[in-house]
Amino acid sequence: MQVLVVASQKGGAGKTTLSGHLAVEAERINAGPVALLDTDPQRGLAAWWDERKASTPVIVRPPDLKDLGPFIEVVRGEGFKLLIIDTPPAVTDLIGRVMSHADLILVPVKPSPHDLRAVGPTIDLADRAGRRVVFIISQATARARLTGEAAVALSQHGTVSPITIHHRVEYAASMTDGRTVQETDPNGKSACEIASLWQYVSQQLNRSRNNHHG
Repeated sequence: MQVLVVASQKGGAGKTTLSGHLAVEAERINAGPVALLDTDPQRGLAAWWDERKASTPVIVRPPDLKDLGPFIEVVRGEGFKLLIIDTPPAVTDLIGRVMSHADLILVPVKPSPHDLRAVGPTIDLADRAGRRVVFIISQATARARLTGEAAVALSQHGTVSPITIHHRVEYAASMTDGRTVQETDPNGKSACEIASLWQYVSQQLNRSRNNHHG
């Protein structure tokens, strides 16, 4: 089982939307079964899942977040191929502990100066956990100069996904009733973005796994 942690100290970066969408995409192309774990006290991902009609992905709820390591092993033993963990918008010991279990950490970043300045503490936590980070520019405006500038700035700190997630109403709209853009508009631009992003993330996960075992 591979563990993907989605983290960003900034609220509103799109962590929950990304977690749900990547999980559904992985299931859609038979890369599952996928488990979701929501460690954010605001429980956005769990609330989305509660609205969901489809039986996959599955949400798992640990009895206590302090014993995350043993709980992840239980999930692994249940035959899941992928565990995606959504984290709260903060820098806490909990996030550091969650990161230590990651094969890969995805950090969504909005292309604004304020958001770019805020990535430092998240990078520091990942460094302390000794885990690889991939940045995803999210909620970007198409063809905006700032998007390109953000990619250049972030590339100084680590790998930047070549797939950008654009700001489109359908992302939020699909999440309101427990679905994703792949389900509400499978042929739309957003669904194509998510499909491409999952392909890229999947390659990065495999690369991380080979590094661990290499």
